[in-house]
Amino acid sequence: MSEEKKGNATAPSMEKVRYSDDELAEFKVIINEMLDKARKEYDTLRKVIMHNGSNDIEDTTPSFKTVEDDGAYQLSKEEASQLAQRQYKFIQNLEAALVRIENKTYGICRVTGKLIPKERLRLVPHATLTVEAKEMLAKKGRN
Repeated sequence: MSEEKKGNATAPSMEKVRYSDDELAEFKVIINEMLDKARKEYDTLRKVIMHNGSNDIEDTTPSFKTVEDDGAYQLSKEEASQLAQRQYKFIQNLEAALVRIENKTYGICRVTGKLIPKERLRLVPHATLTVEAKEMLAKKGRN
């Protein structure tokens, strides 16, 4: 048994603890592209919300409105507001990911301390948890 301990103690750990600068640069490009797209969508949603029904050239609604039209307009505006809030939160998460890249802590799970797989980060670049950590937290939440 003491031989096993010695063998394990002297064996160098080859597990990666952070992504290289080149890998971080690759993720930065992905995040900046997503951030540009998200900001454009957010601006579009804000315009929908802020449009106050003036009769300028953007107004394509008929000059007469029924109660149903007004209700549908309000519902549409509320939905756009909810989407804008989600988009704003997404933008904040992407910006926080850029800060983690600058700090060289990007891609490290905040629960386990392990590296989040590249495939996951390419799909969800603002992820701060490995899938295992997310499942573990979900189980704790259910109990």
